[in-house]
Amino acid sequence: MSASKHNKIRDILFAAEDGMTANEIAEKMDADPHAVRRALRNAFGVYIDRWAIPKRGQYAAVYVCVEVPDNTPRPKK
Repeated sequence: MSASKHNKIRDILFAAEDGMTANEIAEKMDADPHAVRRALRNAFGVYIDRWAIPKRGQYAAVYVCVEVPDNTPRPKK
């Protein structure tokens, strides 16, 4: 996903007070859930807040977004 998709994901998460799962984000964006999960791994300021209790099967990560200050240094490789 492009940087603009990362911005859209962050905007959606900022609007969601209690966070969202990747499937919920994908539904809101009308996008493929696998592409959203891949983008979430690389989006800055996005992290897993907690794990949702499964209705059946696997736990789902609930993502939230924080405001990243402009003067935050980039990590060194």
